[in-house]
Amino acid sequence: MVKKIDSKIVGFKVKRKEQEAQPASPAKPEVELEQMHESMPRPEKLLGTTYKLKTPEHISEHSLFITINDVVLNEGTEYEVRRPFEVFINSKSLEHYQWIVALTRIMSAVFRKGGDCTFLVEELRSVFDPRGGYWNKGKYVPSLIAEIGNVIEQHLTEIGMLSKPEPDEHQQAFINAKKAELTSKPNEQEDDYGSFPPSATLCFKCHAKSVIIKDGCQTCLNCGDSKCG
Repeated sequence: MVKKIDSKIVGFKVKRKEQEAQPASPAKPEVELEQMHESMPRPEKLLGTTYKLKTPEHISEHSLFITINDVVLNEGTEYEVRRPFEVFINSKSLEHYQWIVALTRIMSAVFRKGGDCTFLVEELRSVFDPRGGYWNKGKYVPSLIAEIGNVIEQHLTEIGMLSKPEPDEHQQAFINAKKAELTSKPNEQEDDYGSFPPSATLCFKCHAKSVIIKDGCQTCLNCGDSKCG
């Protein structure tokens, strides 16, 4: 039987005999993934990690212990992920008790809501103490709440929700060269606050006391940020 073509041909495809003989593959069944949502009941058992936060005495006389409990979704499958479910902050000091309880309840509610909760890190780290920040292990911290944000960032990085920003190979080679030049100087020694020279100043990008002036150019030995490009 001959079929007459009345319309314009805009494309064609050659069908081979092998394709005709090959049976159609069965459709892959869709996997129903378990997602975090606010009505999700609390499991009987959660995986927890506790971080010790030691601050200068004028900020808090006692250490803070931050515990973040995670829930494992789609356990035993290729889609297994670990997500934060709740957070607790304990301390012997009662000075910050009220706002710490409020903060932990709000963060736990955000965790249980599901979705992207990584925005909490920047929101907490952008809080500044009107009395001024402090230095902790060579890094400038604008407030106690900001340092709690640093702990949350560390935890989200460890469970895979955040990726740790690292300098590329060119930046790393540049940083290593600058460090090698400084270590050759006998008068430049490390202090008790970090592995950078005592004359280093604050980097406004990574908040580390790691900016030096070399050849008339301000360069951060921690993140590689440079005013000279």
